[in-house]
Amino acid sequence: MVSARLLQLLVLARLLSALPARGENDSHLVIAPQSPLLEIGTNFTATCLIINTDKITADDLYWKLHDTTVPKEQYIKVNSSALNVTVLITNERAEWLFCSCNKEKNHYVFLNSGKFIHGIFLRKGYRPEKPENLSCLSVQEKFYISPVLSCKWDSVGRQTPDIPTTYTLFVRVIPSENFSMSTDENHTEVRLNVFPNHMTMEVWVEARNKLGTAESEHLKVDAGWFVKTNPPSDVRVISEPSFPAALLINWTQPIEKYYLRLTYQIRYCPEGSQSWTYVPPEDIAKDIESFRLQDLQPDTVYVIQVRCKNAVEGHGHWSNWSANTTKRTPEFRPKSKPDLWRVIAEGDSINERRVQIICKDPVLANGRILKFDIKIQDVKHKVKNVSWEWESILVNRTEANSSSNQRKITPLKEILLANTKSVKVHVTASNSVGKSAEASLVISEKARVPPPVEELKVWPKEGQLWLKWNPPTSMNVTEYVVEWVTGDQIDWQKENRNTLKTAIKGNLETFVCYTISVYPIYYGRIGKPTTEKAYLEQGAPIEGPIVRLRGKPGRNEAELVWTEIPQQSQRGFITNYTISYTSGTKLHNITVPVNTTSYTLRSLSGNTKYDIWINASTIQGSTKGFNHSFTTLKYAPGEIELIVVGVSLGFLFVVVMTMLLCIYKKDVITKNFWPQIPNPGESTIGSWSPDYSLKTDTPKENCLSGISVLDVDVCDGKCVFEEDKASLPLKKDKYLSEEHSSGIGGSSCMSSPRQSVSDSDEGGDMADTTASTIQYSSVVASNGYKGQTPSSQPQQGIFSRSESTQPLLDSEENPDMIVHEGSGHFQRFSRRPCFTRTAEGEDDSNPADISQLEMHQQEMLEHLDFCPLEENPEQTTPTDEHSADWLPSAPVSSYMPQLGGYRSQ
Repeated sequence: MVSARLLQLLVLARLLSALPARGENDSHLVIAPQSPLLEIGTNFTATCLIINTDKITADDLYWKLHDTTVPKEQYIKVNSSALNVTVLITNERAEWLFCSCNKEKNHYVFLNSGKFIHGIFLRKGYRPEKPENLSCLSVQEKFYISPVLSCKWDSVGRQTPDIPTTYTLFVRVIPSENFSMSTDENHTEVRLNVFPNHMTMEVWVEARNKLGTAESEHLKVDAGWFVKTNPPSDVRVISEPSFPAALLINWTQPIEKYYLRLTYQIRYCPEGSQSWTYVPPEDIAKDIESFRLQDLQPDTVYVIQVRCKNAVEGHGHWSNWSANTTKRTPEFRPKSKPDLWRVIAEGDSINERRVQIICKDPVLANGRILKFDIKIQDVKHKVKNVSWEWESILVNRTEANSSSNQRKITPLKEILLANTKSVKVHVTASNSVGKSAEASLVISEKARVPPPVEELKVWPKEGQLWLKWNPPTSMNVTEYVVEWVTGDQIDWQKENRNTLKTAIKGNLETFVCYTISVYPIYYGRIGKPTTEKAYLEQGAPIEGPIVRLRGKPGRNEAELVWTEIPQQSQRGFITNYTISYTSGTKLHNITVPVNTTSYTLRSLSGNTKYDIWINASTIQGSTKGFNHSFTTLKYAPGEIELIVVGVSLGFLFVVVMTMLLCIYKKDVITKNFWPQIPNPGESTIGSWSPDYSLKTDTPKENCLSGISVLDVDVCDGKCVFEEDKASLPLKKDKYLSEEHSSGIGGSSCMSSPRQSVSDSDEGGDMADTTASTIQYSSVVASNGYKGQTPSSQPQQGIFSRSESTQPLLDSEENPDMIVHEGSGHFQRFSRRPCFTRTAEGEDDSNPADISQLEMHQQEMLEHLDFCPLEENPEQTTPTDEHSADWLPSAPVSSYMPQLGGYRSQ
């Protein structure tokens, strides 16, 4: 501790001695050491010195690393003018370390703050570490070794830009020559004067930076240890017919033996394969130029390569491999049986099977197969049209096909086999050298096929389809056949009896569905298959389903149908269908199972256009089908008929109810629409005149007194004349056929003249006359009513006119006809100004009376333009039944139906 403190004081003294003379702008703080190089992961101690001032002490100082104030726990006060700090160097970033003075309590420091701060720049790095895996080589150039030695190594440790590491390669040729080369990378070259064959060399690498140095291990070996020759040249492969399983290899050494003694390595593989077979090193002698490959397959093309290196003990460098050399081994008779199989389909009848015998070349064909020999033997009975002799089937194959790794499938024969028959098929294969062993297969009766395997599972894994199954428990299996079929393509492979898990070895395609079956073989008898479908890799379908409508859409529903996507377009297992439909704004989706090919959409809107499509989905995605549009009906089928029937029934119900109401309420309806009109013939209103007093007279029931009708013609003033009484009965029958109804019962006439039309005397029908506006008058008597005593003062009669467009009654259309009800008297008075009703049964024909009456009527017309009836003086009070209350309420003519009792013009 004491020695370290002394060393620090010496450093400070040396620093102070090196400082320049004091000036105005000199700093009062100095940090030692200046510009240090620091190793990352170590502690660094710096000292801040106060110089040329007594205004501050070490207690006023503090440290900052970059922008962070260093805690005071890391400070060490050396004396009143020196303060140490110790910091840990952790990151690779270069930083500033500052020593400053507090200026809050010292005005001098505040005014001269630039003189009370000092900093040093900390550069950081790592110590170099020993390089590893040093290796060097000199390559062959033409017929000698190149003097350029190339070396490379692995750099160990880390570097920073502030403290980089350089590498120096040292080469020493013992005993005298030394060479070196420096670099910043991990490889370099050293050029020697000449390559030192059969001499010892020492090679190493030194790593150096400002924090230290490190050396790699020294390689001290023979110079041939660094040599890499060219590959063997002129490599030749010879095929010998007497050795069908061997090939002879010859080559030439790349360099003369007095430079190097070489050893060799040989590898080979069948053409098209990437799996190389290496000849064991111990089987290859040193310094040779030929070798015989053995245990090869006959009639197989092999690819052969050779390389070499220095035979000295130790590392050495192998040369590159020679170029590929190919050769086919000679043919030999087949060593394995043909791969025999069959395809069974339905025959022409229900009791037959169509069996096609197929086979593949033997696995060890040892040559190009030229023909197959086949024999079909009936197990129990003779088979129709089947020969028991061997039959040869020639095969025409090119050499290219026979050399392919994919064995070709050859159809041999097709037979029709009854379901109750069983046959055994024998097949042999022949090449140019000989014939293979015999392969056999038993095709059992349809009803007696042995049991299948159990619990077959198929799944894809690492680009292959794997299978697993359990063996049948009832019988012993000799082998298994794994068959895969897609479309019209079929292939199979055989597995031994102990295999319960395998991968399909054929060339399978992605996105293709394969039907995979496992058949147990019981000593040549084929068992029942267990089948599964699988994909090597699944994808989204190529196309979607095509949807259409079944029939016509309804108002609120539509039935959709679609067909399954073709197998080659599915590219995977369809998991579900999604039905999507929209009417322009809102999209609806319905998911249905994969086994569904029809669906009925419900709750649709009437008279609406819908767009619909179907998506088919797999585990890898979905594909949309084509759009289909349809428009729902405005009315559902039968709805219009239902509306028509409903409306008809409703109308019929209203009609029936109306008729029933009319029947049950006949009296009420009659009273409201056709009110009962009092019979004017039964009226008791007395005849009156303004100049004569009223007399009460009780009328007779259902009869009229003698009635005189006067037609008044104010223009010519002609007298009335009396008609022929012989026509009275005819006229009376016509005009009295209906109940009399009259108006006032007094006298009335029109205010203006009216032309009347009379019919013939023989009683024909009266012609109708178009009525103009008819004026009626109501008469209010000035005398007492119902026996009341009138006022003593004379009163004038009050006449109230009314106008009506009601057509005249039949009797009004014929004013010439007057019926005297009570006396059976009928008189016609034509062109007279007025009429007078006399007492019942009387016929007043006194000329003096007539003249007096005419004068009186003329006066009335002049003053009132109205001519009243003259009542019986005795008839002054009407009865209760025919009260005069009805007089002012309606026009007179409305109470005069078809009776010409009273007429006004």
